[in-house]
Amino acid sequence: MAYQPQVLLMDEPFAAVDAQTRADLEDLILRLWRDLEVTTLFVTHDIDEAVYLGQRVIVLCSSPTVILEDLKVDLPSERDQLTTRSLPRFDKLRGHVYRQIQRARERR
Repeated sequence: MAYQPQVLLMDEPFAAVDAQTRADLEDLILRLWRDLEVTTLFVTHDIDEAVYLGQRVIVLCSSPTVILEDLKVDLPSERDQLTTRSLPRFDKLRGHVYRQIQRARERR
């Protein structure tokens, strides 16, 4: 962050860490985004992570790759691991994204 980028591109950055470290890093990303106002594109295969971190979740369909859905994540901007993930809205968004992924698999 020393160069103060305008855009931060992250491709599966937490894939190889344990669950507690992942949660800590997710919260760090949220703080950086909030404090530095840097646009962040975060690629993940983890639905919970996408919903927790995102303002939008873009679900892709492969072969050919197209955008299946661009979903607005309407959770409170202030998030924490326990409270946010226990919200009924979090569960609804997670379920919706999961169904979209299943729909994308059926299109193959």
